[in-house]
Amino acid sequence: MEKVPMTIGGHAKLEEELKHRTSVERPRIIQAISEARAHGDLSENAEYHAAKEAQSHNEGRINELEDKLSRAEVIDVTKLSGDKIKFGATVTLIDEDTEEEKTYQIVGDAEADVKEGRVSISSPISRALIGKEVGDSVEVAAPGGARSYEIAEVKFI
Repeated sequence: MEKVPMTIGGHAKLEEELKHRTSVERPRIIQAISEARAHGDLSENAEYHAAKEAQSHNEGRINELEDKLSRAEVIDVTKLSGDKIKFGATVTLIDEDTEEEKTYQIVGDAEADVKEGRVSISSPISRALIGKEVGDSVEVAAPGGARSYEIAEVKFI
């Protein structure tokens, strides 16, 4: 069984979503199904079919969350240190073409969110950064073409 690396915050977020789906969403959907069932003929009851579909989606997500949480390898990033980039590192990069500065934290697949500066350990940028240190230059094969970055800072927060 393959372990899924994640930060403490990412693990807590998944647990919170699981709790919400089991204690709030599941009862709400069951109520919707029973109300739709009371309307009679199920073969032409759109509310019933929509509620059953929502139930299927919710149960699938619950199973997915339970699987990820059971395989989670929670890593406390604040206890990590060193100069080399590894899982959990917060990295400040400078685009060598535009001089634009970007900061990313390398996290597990389940908690990645580029808009919030968290990139997956399996993303092209993370794979290019792992093992490098401040001052190194990396080339990232991105969907929009190759980009070159200089590593300005590495920290574990």
